[in-house]
Amino acid sequence: MTRAGHEPHGMTPAVPESIRLQDVTLARGGRVVLSQISLAIPQGSFVGVLGANGAGKTTLFHALLGLEPPVRGGMWVNGQPVRRGNSAVGYMPQMRKLVGGQFSGWSMVATALHGQRWGLPWYGRAGRAAVDAALAAVDAQALAQRPVATLSGGERQRLLLAQTLLDDPSVLLLDEPLASLDPARMRETVERIHALAQARRMTVLMSAHDINPLLGVMDHVLYLARGRALLGTEEEVITTDALTALYGAPVDVVRAGGRVFVVAEGGGSALHMQDCGGCSAHA
Repeated sequence: MTRAGHEPHGMTPAVPESIRLQDVTLARGGRVVLSQISLAIPQGSFVGVLGANGAGKTTLFHALLGLEPPVRGGMWVNGQPVRRGNSAVGYMPQMRKLVGGQFSGWSMVATALHGQRWGLPWYGRAGRAAVDAALAAVDAQALAQRPVATLSGGERQRLLLAQTLLDDPSVLLLDEPLASLDPARMRETVERIHALAQARRMTVLMSAHDINPLLGVMDHVLYLARGRALLGTEEEVITTDALTALYGAPVDVVRAGGRVFVVAEGGGSALHMQDCGGCSAHA
């Protein structure tokens, strides 16, 4: 288990690192969001990134994309310093509003082709084949000719996921891909992404507002709170002792009916653990 400010340890030496942060401090809008974070994530890991709103999940993803330079510290992806426009990193941002609803599903995916480059995309034979392959990878061929405006939230999410696969990345950063999906679609989406990751040996960092759809597929949990980070297995991180230490206030982890909740100090409210931003543990 890796804590902020400590050298990562306990990783099998034979497994190459996909992501490494060393003594990293990140700020957004002049405010420090994460402070002196050190951690290492092995290649091929499926990591659930958890924490309350404002804990730094999106800021961390932007930093790994080279969009938010660290205030201090070093960051590496696949052994190379983080840089902007790295085609080895696929990114799915939070979906807040519909853009380009008149586009077909195929065209929506194609707009991201070689998205790290300046200029209009070029749909040559290889480009068209890449778009078709990305749609097939997420079982979205039937959406190719439909206007995006007519698609459900889950169908649009599949197209966004297809976009991340266009340049055959080795790392996927997925920022709340389960938002606005019903529970059945959440689990279906997680299983699809997990299967893709295993088939392509990709490292996946997925942030989520609800840990429960991720249970059983995560290799590691990365929990962010109060500027600090805790990386480890579910059994190491999602415990009363670990989260109490991370938050610096009493937090109880409750498991009931196969689901995980956090109970605020005093037991006054039961919340999914990453929604603890409104509980007394943050007071």
